[in-house]
Amino acid sequence: MLAIKNATEKDVSIIHELAESIWWDTYSPILTKEQIRFMLDTIYDEEILRQQITNGEQSYVLLIEDDNPTGFASYSPRKENPDIYKLHKLYCLPQRQGKGLGKALLIEVEKEVKATGKKILELNVNKYNPAKTFYEKMGFEIIYEEDIPIGPYWMNDYVMRKEL
Repeated sequence: MLAIKNATEKDVSIIHELAESIWWDTYSPILTKEQIRFMLDTIYDEEILRQQITNGEQSYVLLIEDDNPTGFASYSPRKENPDIYKLHKLYCLPQRQGKGLGKALLIEVEKEVKATGKKILELNVNKYNPAKTFYEKMGFEIIYEEDIPIGPYWMNDYVMRKEL
């Protein structure tokens, strides 16, 4: 049984634990251990996640499969242009990938964005992340490249867009 629910601050530790499980497999082939640890500590700190959810900075959805949390996504309007929504995060446990769960999460986010009356969803994906192919299959196109500093590291990304 598959369910997707809006995450609340009660789900912060679940999101944190999922990120810890997912990021090492996902990013070890393309980032150093030090950069992964830094980014997990920066992006998935439980207090930061709690603030994002409580303050409405990002909406989070949690994917539950047979009563087990297996993935999550977050999104929000872009600060510089609220007519465009940004998919900040979309992750599923590596052992559950390839089973349509990421697609289910993305469809849920798209539905939520459309419910606001907005029609553009963007995301950043590391240039070397195989997930780029998934996003292309889901209708996203590369619109530009950007390098974003994060602490002493750089995120080397494609920005992809989909019109909903």
